[in-house]
Amino acid sequence: MNLRALEARALAFAPWIFGLSLLGHLAMVALQAKMTMIDLMVYRNASPELFTGQLYQWRLKEFSDQFALPFTYPPFSALVFVPLSWVPWGVARWFWQLLCLACLWFLVRAALRLVGSAEPRRVLLWTGLLVWVEPVRTTLNYGQVNLVLAALLIGTVVSARSWVAGAGVGVAAGVKLTPAISGLYFLATRRWAAAVWSFVAFGVTVGLGYLVSAAQSHQFWFQLLGDAERVGPVGSAINQSLRGALSRTVGHDVGSGPLFLLGVAVAAALALWALRAAVRARDTLAGVVAVQFLGLLVSPISWSHHWVWVVPALMWLVYRGGHRLCAVAAWVWVVAIGSFLISFLLRVQPSIWTIPRPWYYSALGWVYPAAGVLTLVAIAVALRGRQGGRQDSASSTPSISSARETSSAVMPPR
Repeated sequence: MNLRALEARALAFAPWIFGLSLLGHLAMVALQAKMTMIDLMVYRNASPELFTGQLYQWRLKEFSDQFALPFTYPPFSALVFVPLSWVPWGVARWFWQLLCLACLWFLVRAALRLVGSAEPRRVLLWTGLLVWVEPVRTTLNYGQVNLVLAALLIGTVVSARSWVAGAGVGVAAGVKLTPAISGLYFLATRRWAAAVWSFVAFGVTVGLGYLVSAAQSHQFWFQLLGDAERVGPVGSAINQSLRGALSRTVGHDVGSGPLFLLGVAVAAALALWALRAAVRARDTLAGVVAVQFLGLLVSPISWSHHWVWVVPALMWLVYRGGHRLCAVAAWVWVVAIGSFLISFLLRVQPSIWTIPRPWYYSALGWVYPAAGVLTLVAIAVALRGRQGGRQDSASSTPSISSARETSSAVMPPR
């Protein structure tokens, strides 16, 4: 049975599924079961150190006996998170959880609008179900920023207003560098003004960082940038980038060596193939997903919770793919993110720093990169025969208009 058929049966229960899912999650927040939100602690507790000059020396030593968590984002990001330090921890954690849930709903709704299937019950159904898949679940458990940034990007990148589209990418990249890959979408679609605006907005975030602390900004941009080991253990099972998967396969960190560069070249070729097909078919969401998946694959570190972009990808595969390979990719993702395989692999590895492991664990550790590559191929193959102008109700023009109406709904906390 395909996912559309299963969805048709579940739509009648969508409000119940949505309500029970949210109640279940909020009960977990209240009871603090597996909800330590250690990343939110880093954002909140480290950000005031921007004004003491100790932002990048600060470490969160609680909850981990293997790795004391540092603040790894640009100084502008700390500036954004400072207001969280002004309120009690209980207020901050509840605010963040509610914000992330709103961003998940927005992400689902925006993706479904881009594929022309944003029926309210469908949005409720998918939001309720996706609360419990691994990338979303771990984002919520850790108090991560991924859902906020994904919602910001999907709400602005496709906007018809160049300054909105560009500013969204620039600000998101100022908070966390990886969203900068979104600029590739502007280049592919020849939205030069949006590309310029993204550069300007990003420059403003860098300038604000220097204005507050030139020394720490210099430290980040010229000393810490590119140090993957400072971010975390490259070879741990939770790192679902190509570098992580390749390192676990060969038993050591491949770094920026020939094997990693080959993997990057293959991923880039597949992503550009998918992106070209999406642009020619005027399929907005497919283009955005292709770009984001490229960023996840080639980044030195892509934790499993960074893969929240599987949410819009799954919406596209189910509602716009229209090809057998898309159905296969959709089921692969459902199994991968619904099984919590990464959590299992984390438990069976002896240490987050130990890279060598049995071959079967190494093979299972390819699950997100492999599914990501499969998705890129599925996009390219499915869109190969489509041309702009033959698009149905999910065409880019109404989609961009719809996104423009909602693009200001989600912004990083200020």
